[in-house]
Amino acid sequence: MKVVLASKNRHKLVEISKITEKFGIELVLQSELGVDIDVEETGTTFEENSYIKAEAVMKATGLPALADDSGIAVDALNGEPGIYSARYGFDESLDDWGRMMLLLKNTEAVPDGHRQAQFVCVITFVTPEGQVIQARGEVHGELTRQPRGGNGFGYDPIFYYPPLGCTTAEASPEEKNKISHRARALNVFYEKLKEAGYADK
Repeated sequence: MKVVLASKNRHKLVEISKITEKFGIELVLQSELGVDIDVEETGTTFEENSYIKAEAVMKATGLPALADDSGIAVDALNGEPGIYSARYGFDESLDDWGRMMLLLKNTEAVPDGHRQAQFVCVITFVTPEGQVIQARGEVHGELTRQPRGGNGFGYDPIFYYPPLGCTTAEASPEEKNKISHRARALNVFYEKLKEAGYADK
């Protein structure tokens, strides 16, 4: 089954494809189909924004679409940056590194032992026939005080995952794909796909 990923982020395509290819899903970026749309994320939750993106790309391509809305939520910041993780600081001059350093700056005063954070991912699958499947995954860890590791992307270098004893940027891609919020959401999604008759049981 060909499914369009509602994203321009090739990192996400690579990471998600390694998991969805096991489901018999051929995932393609929207840009590969000549679709270049910027969907305004007007929702207030990961679930709402994930659905908004999937529906828009499904309508633009006429194909089933898969959207991922994800981010990091820091307990000491009342869940921020949350759904605004990719726009944190609302400064267009900031790249992934800049947003990560801003988060470290904003948590400087948070003492060790109180730096808990979660990576959250919500996957939404929408078909032209109106089928909607949604799944959520979370991984719980804590913020480091400086970046560590060269793998992954986004906030991975400052997210320490105790069971692995390292940040998710220090973990190998194989290790990360077993425990990540995205992997967890996709595994729940696969079970729901099977229930809906879209995947082999």
